[in-house]
Amino acid sequence: MTKRYALGIFEDEDVLLHAVENVRAAGVKIYDVFSPYPVHGIDDALGIERSRLPIAAFFFGMTGLSFALWMQIYMLGFDWPMIIGGKPHIALPAFIPVAFELTVFFTCHGMALTFFTITGLYPRPKVPVMDVRATDDKFVMAIELDETGSQFSRLTQLLRDNGASEVNQKEMTTK
Repeated sequence: MTKRYALGIFEDEDVLLHAVENVRAAGVKIYDVFSPYPVHGIDDALGIERSRLPIAAFFFGMTGLSFALWMQIYMLGFDWPMIIGGKPHIALPAFIPVAFELTVFFTCHGMALTFFTITGLYPRPKVPVMDVRATDDKFVMAIELDETGSQFSRLTQLLRDNGASEVNQKEMTTK
């Protein structure tokens, strides 16, 4: 499936932020903004909701903590009970280091898998790139065009009026 985009290239992040607000106020839906580094406030300007990934992190952490405690209580209390240094079989203070490490382990690996699954940032032979300069020193605003591309001239004028140094049209093939 081939989609067409209007790409507005910006030189400065402040100009980009104001342009995003003005373009959205004009009723145009912005597909995405690409930048060489994180831009403070771009999520609010684009109207992106706060991520729910911290909720997933909490549940991954609780799973790791539960697994660590269950594993240690089972192994040292039931499967192979041993008295070490006069401590009881189930000595919770001694379980803290292992419980902490497995909590962090489960959280990190779970978050990485969740993030890559949600965003689709997995390894593939050809990575779609809107504009190579977005990884170097430019800021790129992408707006999806309809099949005919008839609104490109209107979008070009709107983006230039809001500080775009150039406006290009790009076709991307998605699977």
